[in-house]
Amino acid sequence: MIVKRQDGYYVVSKKSHKNLGGPYQTREEALKRLRQVEFFKHQKG
Repeated sequence: MIVKRQDGYYVVSKKSHKNLGGPYQTREEALKRLRQVEFFKHQKG
C-alpha cells in the first residue's frame, strides 16, 4: 500500500508495515514501485 508522509510517498507492507521503497516525490513513482513488488511477489511459487 502507498502511504503519504511528510517527506514523500512510501510503499509499505499491509501486514507488517515494513518499508518496501521510498520516499518518492509523486504518487505515480510510488505506484510504479508497488507494481514491481507485486510482480516479483507473484513470480515466487
